[in-house]
Amino acid sequence: MLYQNFIYNDYKILEDNEKIYFKFDFEIENLAKFEPEIQILKKDFKWKHLKSNILKNMVFNLGMVEAISYFKAVLPQNFIIKCGKLNNEQQEWFRKLYYLGLGEFRYKNKITTLQKDFVKFECFGNFLELEEIKNNLNGIIIPVGGGKDSNVTLELLKNKFDNINCFMIGSKEVSMKCAEMAGFERSNVIEVKRIIDKNLIKLNEQGALNGHTPFSAIVAFLTYIIAFLLEKKYVVLSNESSANETNVEGENINHQYSKTIEFENDFREYSKKFLKANVEYFSFLRPISELQIAMIFSRFDKYLDVFKSCNVGSKEEPWRWCGNCPKCLFVYIILSPFLKKERLIQIFGEDLFEKKELLKTFIELCGFGDIKPFECVGTFSEVRYCISKVINESNELPFLLKYYKEHFELERIDEERLKYYNNENNLPIEFSKILKENI
Repeated sequence: MLYQNFIYNDYKILEDNEKIYFKFDFEIENLAKFEPEIQILKKDFKWKHLKSNILKNMVFNLGMVEAISYFKAVLPQNFIIKCGKLNNEQQEWFRKLYYLGLGEFRYKNKITTLQKDFVKFECFGNFLELEEIKNNLNGIIIPVGGGKDSNVTLELLKNKFDNINCFMIGSKEVSMKCAEMAGFERSNVIEVKRIIDKNLIKLNEQGALNGHTPFSAIVAFLTYIIAFLLEKKYVVLSNESSANETNVEGENINHQYSKTIEFENDFREYSKKFLKANVEYFSFLRPISELQIAMIFSRFDKYLDVFKSCNVGSKEEPWRWCGNCPKCLFVYIILSPFLKKERLIQIFGEDLFEKKELLKTFIELCGFGDIKPFECVGTFSEVRYCISKVINESNELPFLLKYYKEHFELERIDEERLKYYNNENNLPIEFSKILKENI
């Protein structure tokens, strides 16, 4: 292999009157250097512990996740760490994150290797001595992306707890509008900008390996750090039980790996052992499914014309539903039992069930294709349930629903699944009570 060494040279924590900066220094030996950074707008928040070793250790660990985007460009054999040290348990933890977090990337790039052989870590730095910090933790941070899931979390929790802050990477207009609709002012939003080094973009243009990375793992480490600096008690995600389903039958390849209960449990254990801030990280919606989230979300009409989760459309201004991707079709399907056809068309601009060009995607979402689309979409069973319910309640069927009825068996409509509650979760009792009241 021509480029055998990826080097994590350094990380820095800087601040000025407006921002806090986390800067990283990576290198693929003999190929390229990278200096990505993360900027946090300070606003009027009381940022504490900025000089602590606990923060330095957290940012060092955040750099291990940020490095994934650069490491994957050529998949070097060795990952050399010069600015810190990981013990054997930590190395195994990150090896698992790299391997499973890059599962879709490995599948699409036809990379076949075992987890134990995927990356070899070598550490030449030292462990930081972490001081004891006594802090009185209070309040909640809720990451907001602009889709239905985080809106449900905002709506159900906003009047139940004091001292809630929204968190956004990129601060898109749609995400900010959703927060405002939930009653949060911009001054209450923690705004973060993530800057990708241009050298990575150049490598990608020149044919370097590219693909999906575990973005939610960055959110995990970053929100945990911010919770520590603001002395918040909880980081409350909006990942649901449906995220646990694999995309490729028989293989542990999941587009949503860093949204799964497996990653959530792993991160909770890792943070308690090695980050030491006592912040509680969990997903509020983990006990329920995409189907139930859609049911709850459909009750909040004020969000329906604003929310967006199409990744294709997010690259345009303004953010829109492209109407041609798996994500658009999935959201259309999952809302279809709970909203009238006319309302769906108002949201998406057209009846997606009439689009013949979406047939292949439709079949894959239903579970009858070779793979599940690599998008944040619900389970095959949920999709088939929604389709079957709409077919049973319709007189005239649009193209995709007619195709389904002619080629596949309808699901049994059991309304009990709308009351489903998965006990494999990490919700504190007070959060669990709120969620159960809404299903």
